[in-house]
Amino acid sequence: MNVGRLAATARRVLGQLRHDPRSIALMLIAPSLLVGLFAWLFSDQEGVFDAFGGAILALFPFIVMFLITSITTLRERRSGTLERLMTTPLAKADFILGYALAFGVLAVLQAVITVSFAVGVCGLEVQGELWQLGLVAVVDALLGTALGLLASAFAQTEFQAVQFMPLLVFPQIILGGLFMPRDRMPDVLHAISDWLPLSYAIDTINAVAAGDGGWDVYRPLLVVVAFGVGALVLASLTLRRRTR
Repeated sequence: MNVGRLAATARRVLGQLRHDPRSIALMLIAPSLLVGLFAWLFSDQEGVFDAFGGAILALFPFIVMFLITSITTLRERRSGTLERLMTTPLAKADFILGYALAFGVLAVLQAVITVSFAVGVCGLEVQGELWQLGLVAVVDALLGTALGLLASAFAQTEFQAVQFMPLLVFPQIILGGLFMPRDRMPDVLHAISDWLPLSYAIDTINAVAAGDGGWDVYRPLLVVVAFGVGALVLASLTLRRRTR
């Protein structure tokens, strides 16, 4: 890995996204709109948004970053850009980490906007520190980025990249603890949920919302980080130069 080439890749990706306002709007604004829609939907039912709003903050940035990253990376391969880049000293790890760095910058902006909107506009009540809520939102978005990069390594088309959602995303939404506490699930499903990173993301954000501290927050957060790093490593090992 070369720091200079990694940074150059990140700058190139950010430069491309600057000329794609729809993708920027999807990343930075769509999660807030979805959170707002959820809050509005349950505005007449006291306590519902406070009970589920934290988990929603973990969910929407994760999904949006997965979609944007997988499709954007796949376009690099299909257009031949990656193949041309690989004729230079750029390594696969530089490419993957450069993408992760670029989308990490956007994930920070996304987290600030989404958390500020959820708390300041939608009235989400959080017992813990707001910066911890923002940190979890950033890590969740980066997890979506890492899994999106991994999915793009196997997809042939943008449509196939979207088709990875039922495999990599939907099971995590169902079993992550959003609809039912994980400790109340059947034993087999609970065991499966223990291997899904979004489960720990939801655990972390629920702990922050409840005002818990220490390892109640950081232990599951570190698990999410470990899953994200593992996904980036696998993505760099399986990345192909071109999709024909």
